[in-house]
Amino acid sequence: MRQAMTNFFTGFAEGWSLAKPYFKSEQKRVAWGLLGIVVALNLIQVGLNVVLTYWSADFFNAIQVYDVKTVLTLLYLPIVQIPGKGPMAGFAELVTVYVLIAVYATYLTQMLQIKWRQWLTIHYVENWLHDRAYYNISLSQTPNAVVDNPDQRISEDLNDFTNNTLSLGTDFITNVVTLLSFVFVLYSISGSITLFGITIPGYMLWVAVLYSLVGTGITHLIGRRLVPLSFNQQKLEANFRFRLVRVRENPEGIALSHGESEEDTELRSSFQFVRDNFWAIMRRTKVLNFFTISFSQIASIFPLVVTLPRYFSKQVGLGGLQQIQLVFGQVQGALSWFVTSYQNLVLLRATVSRLYGFREAMENARAMAAHGPAVSNGTNELILRDLTLTLPDGRKLLDGAALQLKPGEPVIFSGASGAGKSTLFRAIAGIWPFGSGEIKRPVGSLIFLPQKPYFPLGTLKRNLAYPSATENLSNADAANALNIMGLEHLVPLLEESANWGLALSGGEQQRLALARAFLAKPDWLFLDEATSALDKPLAERVWMALRTMLPHTTIIAISHHETSSRHLNLTNRALDQAA
Repeated sequence: MRQAMTNFFTGFAEGWSLAKPYFKSEQKRVAWGLLGIVVALNLIQVGLNVVLTYWSADFFNAIQVYDVKTVLTLLYLPIVQIPGKGPMAGFAELVTVYVLIAVYATYLTQMLQIKWRQWLTIHYVENWLHDRAYYNISLSQTPNAVVDNPDQRISEDLNDFTNNTLSLGTDFITNVVTLLSFVFVLYSISGSITLFGITIPGYMLWVAVLYSLVGTGITHLIGRRLVPLSFNQQKLEANFRFRLVRVRENPEGIALSHGESEEDTELRSSFQFVRDNFWAIMRRTKVLNFFTISFSQIASIFPLVVTLPRYFSKQVGLGGLQQIQLVFGQVQGALSWFVTSYQNLVLLRATVSRLYGFREAMENARAMAAHGPAVSNGTNELILRDLTLTLPDGRKLLDGAALQLKPGEPVIFSGASGAGKSTLFRAIAGIWPFGSGEIKRPVGSLIFLPQKPYFPLGTLKRNLAYPSATENLSNADAANALNIMGLEHLVPLLEESANWGLALSGGEQQRLALARAFLAKPDWLFLDEATSALDKPLAERVWMALRTMLPHTTIIAISHHETSSRHLNLTNRALDQAA
């Protein structure tokens, strides 16, 4: 029990820490205003439910004595005068008001949900991209720091969090008010009962409390294992979807390797984990449903069974019996909120854990950006001083390296695979957080082209302009860059949208990335095996174009093509010579 309470308070604290920023943000007035209106509408519904119980008592009492006039007026007239009781709203009026309030309560709740989700999504995306948190998370070698499927956490978990938090939160408030509204009504209409010589006033109230407490305790004992199972299910579903996406994004490599059988085995295995965990959820849910459904069904007849002795002894009429059943149901339902909401609470707890862990991972990843070599700008040269680069596990790639490169002095770096050439470029770019030393970068624009370039979804023209705005690139300049790189056949496709990372071959991708560099005309261009997918004649054409079209650009390259040295007059520097 102590562990359960600890988990509850931990989950509540984590959930509040996720929700609080929005309600303190620049949108706080709208957020609190909508929330206040939603809560108020739900409270009005509670008030109408109270009125409906009295209406029900009058209606069934009229039926019991065959009072046709009162029955009809209660059904169709807006205000009815009940002898000895005063005015009572008619059913048509009550239902009309109730429907309007229920519809707008749902509508405004959805409005608040989408505004909240939009705010959270924007801030989570910003935090994920800020200080390269997305990149540093991918470098982490600490199991606890690894975040699986951040895309799912942003798209699905934020939606589930806002939806379940609002629905459960407003439902909880409504149930508290329902309890406070009906508890005195139930106490007053219950009468008293004598057991073992002891008279218990308002006994139906105490029956409702006892019934609900027993149900809540048993529900938690049965369902507490659903929390880790639900958390794991979200993770396994995301992993399976990720494997499917991998197949979609790498069709050629799989097809050329005839890897369909292996992929089929991997997908089956991944889904088997989904299936096994879901079966565990099913088995536990089945046991929970046996109890909760039985609990709810018994609750619908339980107050009648308990009250029938008073009815048969004529201490209460048919209307009173009906009212006791309705009021008991409201009180017992409010007290049993934990029972009826348990599965949604389980899902919310799992969602909160995933989002809270994701937020912590982003904070840790952004903190990593402050580590590593000190990178500064403002000199005319590229200067490395006492540069040490390590892998995330602490293994050294460079130790105390020093280097000074002047503008206009192109250099090619060579070295054994794994010697740290690409990592050196990452450090110069300022994105490598592991190591120490100093990197002084030259003034002007710097562009880094990796061996496998990145292509955003969109038009071919957007990919040529990336990361600049497409509007800044004319079709004539785009076509000229494609022609220079031997991609004339792509010129008619400038305005076509596609997944160009899949639509183009490896060589076309590299030449498209180089065309992007031609258009940007940087002062310094860093190429990491940027022509590795090209044959020798095509590589010669590319390197010649680099030299001709970018005469004022200092090129620093990692390449195994001898044509790069011949055409660019590059100074060959072995990586270990810089150490």
